[in-house]
Amino acid sequence: MSSTLRALRALADPTRLRLIALLETEELSVNELQEITRLGQSRISTHLGLLAETGFVSARREGKRTFYRLTASSPEFQEFAKVAFRGAQELPDHSADVVNLRRVVARRSEQAQQYFNQVAGRFDRSYGPGRSWQAFGHLLLRVLPPLVVADLGSGEGLLSELLARRCRKVIAVDNSEKMVEYGAAKAEKNGLSNLEFRLGDLETPPIEPASVDLVILSQALHHAEDPARALKSACAILKPGGQLMLLDLVKHRFERARELYGDRWLGFAEADLQGWLEAAGFNPIEISTVAREETEPHFETLLAAATKPA
Repeated sequence: MSSTLRALRALADPTRLRLIALLETEELSVNELQEITRLGQSRISTHLGLLAETGFVSARREGKRTFYRLTASSPEFQEFAKVAFRGAQELPDHSADVVNLRRVVARRSEQAQQYFNQVAGRFDRSYGPGRSWQAFGHLLLRVLPPLVVADLGSGEGLLSELLARRCRKVIAVDNSEKMVEYGAAKAEKNGLSNLEFRLGDLETPPIEPASVDLVILSQALHHAEDPARALKSACAILKPGGQLMLLDLVKHRFERARELYGDRWLGFAEADLQGWLEAAGFNPIEISTVAREETEPHFETLLAAATKPA
């Protein structure tokens, strides 16, 4: 088969067009491509192998990782590449790929994230007396500054109660009257006078504008009717320079979550969160996957950290 026919064959697959477009400006690893595209590792590796055979991409090793880049070659190759770029732009996944590429590249410079990637999964491999997530949690609470915190979608207020033991003030907001009554009664019983429960929803939280240092949305956004509006409201109640911390599920297909847990949204794509946070006025923004359940349906958890410009 001629080189021209091999090149045309390589361009006939939408996944390979996506990979070529992503590697146009950045050298990326398989793991990074997996995070950007949300495709399986074996699928990506197979397509990269075909692109390498055709001459579209080349690879280099760096420690345990392999990085791929688009190969600079003949004028004929460059013409094929232009066709591939145009084809990729017509695919429905292209806009999300662009957003996720920008996010992944920006995160490379974060040394803390690189460290956590290296140690991920090591904590539970061996037993150590007195070493537990509960103990780590109490340790981390001690280093919190005396902030004013809004816990939106707080439920009965477990997280709010923990934060109130350190923060200046915690405002817990939930749309369930019973949850609010329960949380308020428990806070009073435990002597937490700096923990206040308020009845309200995520889209219009009953909190004064520019009045809190930190907004937390912990597994709450997927209950919102309008997540984009909820994030705009979160930005509005933050002081300039304040932060949003968001934990939620990566987009999944477990439809029973609507019935079992009352979820409106089956998780979120990183690109959607990035776009909503940008539109809400946050900058900078960091989004990463921080956990994956071992049992089906293998829910994955996203952590988003975003700052309201000063």
